[in-house]
Amino acid sequence: MPSGRSTLAARYELVTRADCHLCHEMAALLDEVLPAHGLTWQPVDVDANPALRLRYGEAVPVLLRDGTPVVKVRVDRLGLERIVRQRR
Repeated sequence: MPSGRSTLAARYELVTRADCHLCHEMAALLDEVLPAHGLTWQPVDVDANPALRLRYGEAVPVLLRDGTPVVKVRVDRLGLERIVRQRR
């Protein structure tokens, strides 16, 4: 059995809600940065998921990598690049 890290790409999800300007800003940044690394992301509506609503409340957006929060509310391009590279 081969050893080493998995070659599966990280799974990024953005916990968001409608009419959230910070969510729109982070989504635009994800659209700029992730494709250059061969990655994509999916939105997750915090208000449609009671467990997420309980966990994050009004503190959105939250960027999840493989289900684990890596950024809450704001990140700049350099910070997001660093987060993506740390997954390697």
